Amino acid sequence: MSSVLYDAPGPKARSRHRLFGVISVLVILGIVGFVIWRFIETGQFSASKWQIFTFARVQQTLLDATGATLSAFGVAAVGSLILGLVLAVGRLSDHPWVSRPFHWFTELFRAIPVLILMMLLYYGLPPALGVKWPPYLAVVVALILYNGSVLAEVFRAGIEALPKGQREAGLAIGLRKSQVMQSILLPQAVRSMLPVIISQLVVTLKDTALGFIVTYNEILFQAKFFGSQVQYGTPIVPSAIVAGVLYVGMCLILSGLAKLAERQLRRSQKIAGPKKGAPLQATQAAQGAAETI
Repeated sequence: MSSVLYDAPGPKARSRHRLFGVISVLVILGIVGFVIWRFIETGQFSASKWQIFTFARVQQTLLDATGATLSAFGVAAVGSLILGLVLAVGRLSDHPWVSRPFHWFTELFRAIPVLILMMLLYYGLPPALGVKWPPYLAVVVALILYNGSVLAEVFRAGIEALPKGQREAGLAIGLRKSQVMQSILLPQAVRSMLPVIISQLVVTLKDTALGFIVTYNEILFQAKFFGSQVQYGTPIVPSAIVAGVLYVGMCLILSGLAKLAERQLRRSQKIAGPKKGAPLQATQAAQGAAETI
């Protein structure tokens, strides 16, 4: 198929590609080496720059900031999943007066950057409404609105990718539309789109770093504060490295847990036998009817 779309590169073209690849790698390594050399020249890796992180109170502050980050992420992740499911089901409604408002809502908040949402909720709405939102609430609501809208498209794509016979078979055996969605379509869509869902949750975790704009006391906010301490040599680079290590560690842990959950889910599907229960029986009956159709 690929040979129909374009000609396969010949020996000279492959040699040029290898040469360009080697040159690109050398250029990137040269840039990285120059940046590291400048950091060393300016003393960013000296012991005095890292002294601030040896204090117990600073370490406790970073631990509290990590807890604040995880707290915002946990609430935003659950809220995003719930909102995404609601929006996806609403957009798939057969009634235009139901699906259109959900469509507009999803497209609106999917198009607004998270940073703009946070700033609007914290700086824009309070003067207009006469209320004062705490930074935590502004961060969490903004993350829920944006990521929930993105996940709505993920769930909708997963549901619409299923064979139409699944839905038709469920209706044929007497299930209501809500029962078909709950017992047949959604479980399969979630399983098929689980990698994309996990990727979006990782994005949600990283987007909590934008909370420093609204003075939310998370990791990046504290790293920015520590990096501006003149009495300790303004350790900007060490603060950025510490914050980066914390974020990378949390993302790796989240990805590992997600892969473990996905592995356990697949294993449970293989070893699961027929059990009593209407949802499972309906799903099996619908799948059998779909295969017959």
